Amino acid sequence: MSRDTDRRNANMLDSLSRALEGARPFAERLFAALQAGSRDERGGVTRASYGEGEQFAHRLVAAEAKELGLRVSGDAACNTYMTLPGSGASGRSIVIGSHLDSVAQGGNYDGAAGVVAGLAVLKMLKSCGFEPACDLVVMGVRAEESAWFQTSYIGSKAALGLLEDAALSAQRVDTGRSLAEHIALAGGRPQQLLERHVFLDPGKIDAYIEVHIEQAPSLVHAGNVIAVGTAIPGNFRYKEIRVRGETAHVGLPRRFRRDALKAAVDFVGAMDDIWQQWETAGRPMALTVGRFHTDPDNDAMTKVPGEVRFSIDVRAYDEQDLAELHGHMQRIIAAIEERRGVSFDLGRRTTAQVARMDEGICDQLHAIARQRRWPVQRLPSPASHDAAVFCAAGVPTGLLLIRNEHGSHNPREALELDDFMAAVDVLARWIVRHHPSEPATAA
Repeated sequence: MSRDTDRRNANMLDSLSRALEGARPFAERLFAALQAGSRDERGGVTRASYGEGEQFAHRLVAAEAKELGLRVSGDAACNTYMTLPGSGASGRSIVIGSHLDSVAQGGNYDGAAGVVAGLAVLKMLKSCGFEPACDLVVMGVRAEESAWFQTSYIGSKAALGLLEDAALSAQRVDTGRSLAEHIALAGGRPQQLLERHVFLDPGKIDAYIEVHIEQAPSLVHAGNVIAVGTAIPGNFRYKEIRVRGETAHVGLPRRFRRDALKAAVDFVGAMDDIWQQWETAGRPMALTVGRFHTDPDNDAMTKVPGEVRFSIDVRAYDEQDLAELHGHMQRIIAAIEERRGVSFDLGRRTTAQVARMDEGICDQLHAIARQRRWPVQRLPSPASHDAAVFCAAGVPTGLLLIRNEHGSHNPREALELDDFMAAVDVLARWIVRHHPSEPATAA
């Protein structure tokens, strides 16, 4: 780096403090607009994947990006790209991304915080006159929340040409329409997705950075504002396990029963015991039963349930741990089937790989946060994020988590603007320091 360039970038870092204050009302206004435009009847926020709320959010951020003078484009899956073009002609980019959909009756910040953070960073850099060497792209990702199509990472996989053909026939849980239909209705091109069209070439992405609220109160309990995410858990999921026994009269003696409900309860309890054992041993994992119900067409207060359906999500930070947990699950099922006289039909299994964030990016983000005196720690994320897809595609990936007292996927999602701006500050300075207008060999 030349002496003039070094001096220019040092001045740029000084001016970022002033730009940070200017970006604060922009972020506050954008969060308020997102919430107002997607508030549901029960007081939460609902931005269904490829639904009205998500469509609104993408239109809103695209309009804001145009106001900032950014280039706005889309792809076959209707992901939104908001770009500050680089000065070079390399075709390389840094992508700052997250999703804009939500679960039903969710909160305003899960996913959306990352997109607002990216726009706030580009607003700061533009106001400082920063000219990046490569394109800086804020990506509004479609359909990250698997609650709607029972499929993970739809938008990010589609952008990288990795979306499985079977995903396009998945039906949205509330409409019954296929993903392909919904993409077409949103203005997308599902046929290109079947052809595995690649919109983002992972070989040309220097880094993917995601900013997200933390989905547990770990930062609150530790007294820290932000965390550098070190890993994203892998998982295995069964979206509809069926336990089949025999429907019977409520007075049937215990020895004659083939009670599907008690068998399902036994399974959940045994898996929870495994989780307790692992937690005691310091082995991180998580178990979630998101749905659990008897057959609504055949259950009654005076019947022994003959069928139960439920879902399960098991996640951990090591592939061998996931394999071990799956083995435990199979042995538990076998024992229950023999003891209770029932059968388990697991249905289709889906998986996601463990994603470890780039160590160099983690070190850089952590060092900047400490230098700026933001209370920071390193922390594995308890939740899945689009960053995992970019990581699996070989893109150097980073994750910043923001303190959040009330978890996520609920209307009480919390985000203090001061905490949010700390993450914006770190990300903006990381870009200037490690990806300046002229290539640097050292920070």
